[in-house]
Amino acid sequence: MSVTTTTHPAVEDFLAMVNTRDADRVDTHCTFEHIDHNPVVPNGREANRLFWKNVFAAFPDITATVKDLLVSGDRVAGRFEYEGTHQGEFLGIPATYRKVQIRSIDIWRLEDGLFAEHWDQTNLTEVLQELRAAAHA
Repeated sequence: MSVTTTTHPAVEDFLAMVNTRDADRVDTHCTFEHIDHNPVVPNGREANRLFWKNVFAAFPDITATVKDLLVSGDRVAGRFEYEGTHQGEFLGIPATYRKVQIRSIDIWRLEDGLFAEHWDQTNLTEVLQELRAAAHA
């Protein structure tokens, strides 16, 4: 049975990491051998930490908001929005100083209350296209 909720401890820890821009908080919500099915994010807790350090360097004012959250057994699914200003290099694109909004739908598999595996769908391709166009304008 699924439960609609606005919170889950691992999600709260994830949001705290993003909203304080502290990649070292990845330990509070990811297993050591975390598997990420997003091709931009390598597997493993340390790779996840490095990914978020790069995000925070590129978007030093980024914030995340949970819009919907569902919990069922060992799965958590949510709809999230991220907003920030592109102030540093990100995935090869130099700073454009443009405000962006990234939307995602995420599914996590939990082990012992931590994210062990992650799938997502985002509008990142669209955002990257906009940033590339702005960088070359």
